[in-house]
Amino acid sequence: MADKDKSPEGTTTKEKLKFSDKTMAEFETLVTRYPERRAALLPTLRLIEREFGNISDDGMVLAAELIGVSPAYVMGVVTFYTHYLRPSDGKYVIELCRTLPCALRGADKLADHACKKLGLALGETSEDRKFTIKSVECIAACGYGPAMQLNGTYHEHLTFEKFDEIVDGLE
Repeated sequence: MADKDKSPEGTTTKEKLKFSDKTMAEFETLVTRYPERRAALLPTLRLIEREFGNISDDGMVLAAELIGVSPAYVMGVVTFYTHYLRPSDGKYVIELCRTLPCALRGADKLADHACKKLGLALGETSEDRKFTIKSVECIAACGYGPAMQLNGTYHEHLTFEKFDEIVDGLE
C-alpha cells in the first residue's frame, strides 16, 4: 500500500466500499424475502456486481458485513460459483462446460482448441485483458453440448469452427 493511503498512525484511510442509497434500499427489501439473512448472499453478490462492475475483495467484505458472515465464507462462495465477475476477468469471459454430458460430446477437445486459439490456459486472462477462459461445471445445457457461455450468453452444439467464428466475431 502506498504511503499516501496511510494515516500518520499507520492505519489505512481508504474508504470502505458501500452501496448507493438506491442499492442499499434494494438490498434491505431483498433480505426480507429470505428466512435467514445469509440465504440472501447470492443475490447480494449480484447487487455488488451490478453496482461496482465485479466482485472485488472489498466487495466480498461488503457482502460479509451486510449478510453477517465472514469474508472467508463469502470468498468460498464467490470462488465456487465461477459466473461472478472478478476484477481479473477480461472483457469477454468464456466459460466452457466440462461436465460429463458435454465431455462426452467433445468438451475436452474443444477446450484444448479454445486455449490454443486464444494462447491461454484455462483460468487465464489475456495480457490485453480482452479474453478470460474458464472451465466450469454444468451450465444446464446438457442436451446441447459441448456448450459455453460468453458473457452470460449460451452457445451450444459447439464445433471448433463455430467457436472460432464466435471469437473472431468479437475482434
